[in-house]
Amino acid sequence: MNEEPDREASHTFQVDLRGLVDLLSHHLYSSPRVYLRELLQNAVDAVTARRNLDPTAVPATIRIDVDTTGLRVTDSGIGLTEADVHTFLATIGRSSKREALAGLEAARRDFIGQFGIGLMACFVVADDIEVTTRSAADPLSPPVRWRATSDGSYTVRTLADHEYPVPGTTVRLAPRPGSADWFAPARVVELARHFGSLLPYEILVSRHSDSGSVETVRINETPPVWARDYASPHERWTALADFAEATVGFRPLDVIDLTVELAGVRGVAFILPTATSPADSGRHRIYLKGMLLSEVADGLLPDWAFFARCVIETDSLKPTASREGLYDDETLAAVREALGDRIRDWLTDLAATQPERLDRFMAVHRLGVKALARHDDALMRIMLPWLSFETTDGQVSMSEFVRRHRVVYLAATVDEFRQVAPIAAAQGLGVVNGGYTYDEELIQRLPRVLPGTVVESLAADVVVAHLDLVDPDQELSLADFLGVARARLDALDCDVVLRSFHPVTVPALYLDNREAQHERTRAEAAAQADPLWSEILASVRSGRPRAQLVLNHLNPVLRHIARLPHRELVATAVEALYGQALLMTHRPLRPVDTALLNRAFGELLTWAARYPGPQQ
Repeated sequence: MNEEPDREASHTFQVDLRGLVDLLSHHLYSSPRVYLRELLQNAVDAVTARRNLDPTAVPATIRIDVDTTGLRVTDSGIGLTEADVHTFLATIGRSSKREALAGLEAARRDFIGQFGIGLMACFVVADDIEVTTRSAADPLSPPVRWRATSDGSYTVRTLADHEYPVPGTTVRLAPRPGSADWFAPARVVELARHFGSLLPYEILVSRHSDSGSVETVRINETPPVWARDYASPHERWTALADFAEATVGFRPLDVIDLTVELAGVRGVAFILPTATSPADSGRHRIYLKGMLLSEVADGLLPDWAFFARCVIETDSLKPTASREGLYDDETLAAVREALGDRIRDWLTDLAATQPERLDRFMAVHRLGVKALARHDDALMRIMLPWLSFETTDGQVSMSEFVRRHRVVYLAATVDEFRQVAPIAAAQGLGVVNGGYTYDEELIQRLPRVLPGTVVESLAADVVVAHLDLVDPDQELSLADFLGVARARLDALDCDVVLRSFHPVTVPALYLDNREAQHERTRAEAAAQADPLWSEILASVRSGRPRAQLVLNHLNPVLRHIARLPHRELVATAVEALYGQALLMTHRPLRPVDTALLNRAFGELLTWAARYPGPQQ
């Protein structure tokens, strides 16, 4: 029995143009306004192609005519033959720039469009597209008119020479129902200026009124504002500041030139005049070969440079298919690094030559510089005189603080710093608050930046070690008092220590460490857990590290409490001292601590009410 051989047939995809238009308008492009950008892009690329073919070609001009019936975009570009029309206009996804220049990758970089679907964007606002064109590459070929509708059909007609006598292309659109607003003359001028203000060829928009009058405006100025010649640096700065106000919405604190020819980038960075969040690092304005790609792009600068907004023109970065963002690839990573180097160099130059400008910048964007200094030892060394930290000496620069203190003690959290700062300052200890963003990491890097500097973590035993011991005989005389205090606070996992320290106005100091905090958290979780989980938590207990209440023997209130004859009153007073010392740390109170404070306050009021007072 003979088996029938497998048969294989070749088929082509059937394209539902209406579905494709819906995909373009609702998923690829962010707004119908991109139709004009795509028309400008095609026109600019056509002119560029003709210039590549013949550098002496007629003046490069793109003209947009708009009236109540629609608009026409005319360019003096390369044009198409009838064969080109069938090949490129009727095949979705095929680009004349891709096919005509196959193998010439260097030449392709002259063009804005790379995807071959731009003309389809016009169906977002129009049901019909008419393209009239004549080829400059084949002067003997006749002009051609191509008409397409959104249902997927098209016609091609050959014209007489006199109907379109010169090379170039005209695209004509009429608004579809509901899209007339996108063809309003004022809107067309606005969109053309928005997208094409930096295009290299003359762009003219002519508005035709019903009375027959014509108003023509040029919508682009070349070269860009940052590339023009100015009479003075002040004049240039003013022009750039005005440009920033008009394009990115603020008058900058400063301006950084970002021209990096090797990276294919030209432009400027504007420094925000007010502080901003590190998470807010987007909204850069990017032009691709003069055409606006995005005004809200992100990822162009390193994350630490969140204090800057860029306006750049590039010919090296790759756009996404919608040409409304950047493709995140190795090229973008290299450009990001190069722009970061320019900003770093700018900061270094300010520190060396213009400290007043740097002071103004640091007053607003100190956090950004700290973010950068975490990754750059050389810059951190330069910026230390301008990097201030909260310390026991006040808000001072780290270079000044290191000159005063051979050993820098680092409090890892704001709470740890607050609980010891007054005492540490009185004892001459140099403590830095590492609880703020980036500060702990920067302080830990000090020995690498300033050899000989010692950084140590602040611990309770370090503080206690710097407090004066009490004379043994005096401490022995207070043994009963200390016994009552230790017994009362034992249930709170707090030891009691007697020392002499300044300021004398502080009767007690509460010292804690992270190990003790973790152990209390574990114990609280175990107390509320089911038996199995409680047993698991009990197995990981860490040796019961405890907090310390350091009583100040120099404080007159404490000495008075120690002489009270009633043990219960002494115990209540100790609880009050514990609560006061705990409040001085500014940390949230546990329920048990809140209950203790309320009880101690109530009992002290009761004792006070029993006291008869002086006899009248």
